[in-house]
Amino acid sequence: MFDTLSDRLAATFKNLRGKGRLSEADIDATAREIRIALLEADVALPVVRAFIKQVKDRALTAEVSGALNPAQQIIKIVNEELINILGGETRRVRFAKTGPTVIMLAGLQGAGKTTLAGKLGHWLKSQKHTPLLVACDLQRPNAVTQLNVVADRAGVAFFGPEPGNGVGDPVKVARDAIEYAKQKQYDVVIVDTAGRLGIDSELMQQAADIRAAVNPDEVLFVVDAMIGQDAVTTAQAFLDGVDFTGVVLSKLDGDARGGAALSVAHVTGRQIMFASNGEKVDDFDAFHPDRMASRILGMGDMLSLIEKAEQTFSQAEAEKMAAKLQSGGGKDFTLDDFLSQLEQVQKMGSISKLLGMLPGMGQIREQINNIDDKDVNRVGAIIKSMTPAERTDPKIINGSRRLRIAKGSGTGVGEVNNLVERFFDARKMMSAMASGKGMPGMPGIPGMGGGAKKSGKKAQPAKGRKKSGNPLKRAQEEQAAADRRALGPGAAEAPTQGGAFGLGAGKGPADFELPKEFKDLL
Repeated sequence: MFDTLSDRLAATFKNLRGKGRLSEADIDATAREIRIALLEADVALPVVRAFIKQVKDRALTAEVSGALNPAQQIIKIVNEELINILGGETRRVRFAKTGPTVIMLAGLQGAGKTTLAGKLGHWLKSQKHTPLLVACDLQRPNAVTQLNVVADRAGVAFFGPEPGNGVGDPVKVARDAIEYAKQKQYDVVIVDTAGRLGIDSELMQQAADIRAAVNPDEVLFVVDAMIGQDAVTTAQAFLDGVDFTGVVLSKLDGDARGGAALSVAHVTGRQIMFASNGEKVDDFDAFHPDRMASRILGMGDMLSLIEKAEQTFSQAEAEKMAAKLQSGGGKDFTLDDFLSQLEQVQKMGSISKLLGMLPGMGQIREQINNIDDKDVNRVGAIIKSMTPAERTDPKIINGSRRLRIAKGSGTGVGEVNNLVERFFDARKMMSAMASGKGMPGMPGIPGMGGGAKKSGKKAQPAKGRKKSGNPLKRAQEEQAAADRRALGPGAAEAPTQGGAFGLGAGKGPADFELPKEFKDLL
């Protein structure tokens, strides 16, 4: 959703990197570019004005204008101001001292309240709570049935005594639900209310009546993150009519410009508490302003990635895999282990989304977006078509076995061949990384190892080396020797690829490409 804004801001900051000091004209030009980027992202005009004023005031201070690295200082300021606009600190749910805690959802029709009720229930269940979903949307056709299905999918309880479709009193249902929750000992009640296509007095009155009847601990305004500028108008109307306590962004995975997320919290003074970023029941999490600001600025979201990994991976299992990779050159690491790792990664979510959380991945966004998660399923089908012996020792997989595996998995022999070859390459690479030797084929990257092994013997001078019997290879060696002589003393010891990152002369991190082993596995 924030791709366009991220690209514009990245281009703006890139123009500052060659400057030793920032003049007032540089700051004005940067502020103008940021203003255009925010307006193009559909951020509300009052929010843009307040944001730009803060950035300019801070950027014009003597400390920043005299800084040695002005680009980093400006990025720091923009990051901090983005966090402030998005609400500052992470807002947690206020739970009742004596249960049940009542959470009421409000918003327009089509904002995704019913689906989000299920996601919120699933999230609360993962936090060791026992939620109850209550169907108080008795206007929209089949809304009660939909909430029942959503609750079943989320694995939480459902309360819907009225059939809906215009039949029943939503205020009575909400009141009865509290008594039912007390009897059955549910500690959280999530009330799904009716919406309208637009703001009207009937909608506001019904929402206000339900609020008065159940006295909720939290009233969450659900806003479609794709509706742009209208989100601010709608949020203000609900604030005046219902007085919500927090905001939930739905459809954050859409391709709209995302201005609603940057506007609602600042305009209404109510913080964004949750964000829904997919269609699955677990595509939902607490909203962290600092992490969202980091994503917008292309700095990734490592904390969220680590949290997902901690929820998915077992510490004991991770240590067991590391031991297998370190012992015997990684030969104890089998295709069963490889499949287990792939399945664990799949549980964390879409691979493209996971890679998008890594810093600097905005530079290869198109390649990441083209990753097909179904490729992982095909790899799993191939491995599951093998016998236990073949998974333990893939070297025994000959031609006839590969044909059988291909037929069993519905793939081609070529795909089986590729998987086996990629497995050996990946095992070798992971074993080297686990033992601290760095990533094979990537010399010169600090902290990654992978450089040439040192030996006690000094390199022979070029004139003492034997010449190849192959005329073509000999000509190439002679040309390489001539190039080294032209570069002068010490050139023989320099890496032939050049560049501090092992990427070739004149290239930097932006030119970095994933190794073939990684590309093939993805």
